[in-house]
Amino acid sequence: MAEKQTSYRWVIVCACAFILAIAMGSIVNGMSAFIVPMQEQFGWPRGSIAFINFCGILGLALGGLIFGRLADRRGTRPVVLFGAVVLGSCYVLASFATVLWHYYVVFFIAGFFGAAAIFAPVIAAVGNWFVVGAGTAIGIATAGQALGQGAVPFISSLLIERFDASGAFATTGIFMLLTLVPLALLLRPPPTLDNTTQAATAADEPASKSVNTVIATLCVAITLCCTCMSVPLMHLMPLIQDRGIAATDAGKVMLVMLLVAILGRLAFGILADKIGALSAYMTATAWMTVMVFGFTYIESLNTFYLYAVVYGFGYAGVMTGVLITIRVLVPISRRAAAFGLISMFGWFGHAIGGYLGGALFDYSGGHTMAYGAAAAAGVLNLLVVSTLFKKGPQTSTLIPAT
Repeated sequence: MAEKQTSYRWVIVCACAFILAIAMGSIVNGMSAFIVPMQEQFGWPRGSIAFINFCGILGLALGGLIFGRLADRRGTRPVVLFGAVVLGSCYVLASFATVLWHYYVVFFIAGFFGAAAIFAPVIAAVGNWFVVGAGTAIGIATAGQALGQGAVPFISSLLIERFDASGAFATTGIFMLLTLVPLALLLRPPPTLDNTTQAATAADEPASKSVNTVIATLCVAITLCCTCMSVPLMHLMPLIQDRGIAATDAGKVMLVMLLVAILGRLAFGILADKIGALSAYMTATAWMTVMVFGFTYIESLNTFYLYAVVYGFGYAGVMTGVLITIRVLVPISRRAAAFGLISMFGWFGHAIGGYLGGALFDYSGGHTMAYGAAAAAGVLNLLVVSTLFKKGPQTSTLIPAT
C-alpha cells in the first residue's frame, strides 16, 4: 500500500503544517503576547484580557462541529479558503477595537468561522492522504502548529514593541491573508483507494459497541489535558515578565519551547507508530503533568530556557498522541465526526485553562494557583486516559479515513 501513495501527499503535509502554524499559532495562544501590553495600555484585568482568547477558542470549538462535516461534503479547499479569509479579516478588524466587548465579538467570529474552518479539515486532509505512516505525517503537520505557537507570540511581541497592539493585530491579519490563501489553494482531495486497500482499512476497525464509550472518554480526557497545557501556553510569558524579564526575552523562551516542540511532535508521531497511540499519548501526558508546576519555582532567564526545552519536548506529544488515538480507536465510518466532537472539547479545555490562569492570577496576585490547577487537571487526565487501555484495541499501523 505504501508504494501506491502519490508523492503529492508530502505537499499536502507541508502546506497543512504551515497553515496550522499561522492559523493555530494565532488563535490558540497568540494573545499571550498581548496580555501585559494591553493591561498597561488600557488598565484591564488580566482575566478580562485572557477572556479574548477564551472567546476565540470557544468559537473554534463550536465551529469545528460544523466545518469538519462541511469539508467532508464540499471538499477541504473551499472550506479552508473561507476560513483563511475570515481569520485574516478578523485580525485586521481587531486593530480598530477600542473596548473589550469588541475584541470578544471579533475573536469569537475569528474562531467560529475562521480557525474552525481550518483545523479539523486540515488534520483530516493529512490523514486521508496516507494509507500507512499516518502517525508520522500527523506528527509533522502538528509540528507546524507547534512552530506557530512559539513563533507567533514572539513575533507579536516584536510587532507590539514597534507598532503597539493595534498595529500588531493589523500586520498579523494582512500577513494571514497573503499566506493562508495561497497555501489553501494547494489542498486537493486524495486519490480514490482501490477495493483491496479499502478492504484492508475496514478489517482494522475496532469493535463498534465500544466506540461511544471511547469517544466520551476521549472528550473528557482532552478537556483535562488541554486545560493543563493552555495555562503555560497563555501565561508563561506573563509569568516570565513578572520576574522582571523583558517581554522580548519572554517571547524568546516561548519560541525556544515550541521550536523544541516541533521535534517532540515528530518524535511522538513516530513513537505512536511503534508502541501504539494510547501509550504515546499517556507518556506525553505524564511528562507534561509532572513538569508544569515547576515553572513557578524559576527566577532566572537561563533556567527558564533550560526548563522550557525539556518541558516543550514532552508536552508537544500530547496533541499528536490524542489525534492519532482518535484515528486508531474510532472506526473509519465515524472518524470525521469524532475528530470534530473530540476537538471541540479540546478547545473548550484550552479556553478554560487560558481564562483560568488569568482569573486565578487576579484572585491570588500570583501564578501558583493557576499552575497548581493545571497540574491537577493533568493528574485527572492520566486517570481518565488509563481507562482506555481496557476499552479498545490499539495498533501500530494507522489506517486512513476513506
